Amino acid sequence: MAKNLKEKLGSGISPREFMDGMTKNKEAFQEWYDAFEWKDEADRQFFRSCRREGGLHCLILASDWCGDVVRNVPVVFQALAESGMPVEVLIMEENLDVMEQFLTMGGRAIPIVIFTDASGNVLAQWGPRPKHVQAVMVAFKQANPDRNAADYEENIKVARAEMLRQYGEGSGYQTVIVKELRDLLAPLVS
Repeated sequence: MAKNLKEKLGSGISPREFMDGMTKNKEAFQEWYDAFEWKDEADRQFFRSCRREGGLHCLILASDWCGDVVRNVPVVFQALAESGMPVEVLIMEENLDVMEQFLTMGGRAIPIVIFTDASGNVLAQWGPRPKHVQAVMVAFKQANPDRNAADYEENIKVARAEMLRQYGEGSGYQTVIVKELRDLLAPLVS
């Protein structure tokens, strides 16, 4: 059955309200936000070309305690600001009904970036992290299905360290997110 979030459109907070209201990781979030640069002018032009009345809407499931939110949502905010698309943040803990519709491998993982039409019909989603970083978690989950196993905690620490390594040192991963969002949106705006 197709997902529809019409009742959630207009119920979230703006990107600025999310940033201003952060009680955890606010400085790190701001640093990633400020580090954003358009590396490819064609990408920037693509997002500008997404501007249209009554078109797409974006809902982002997020919470300020999450490291992937802190790294990834600033990129989403910056890229979508170019599009003029309405963007709202749904705080995960306040929107568990939505979170349950967008589980990742059976679990809650954020951010989840959801694109809908004006009627709330879900057209696409992205998240919780770039594909190459998420691949590390997918491999971990496949190799470690039992959360109660004696070595689970040790193994997840190794996986998380590898995920950080995959993100890389500077803001280069941001270009990957921009490309993934562009690939996701292209069929919706053509």
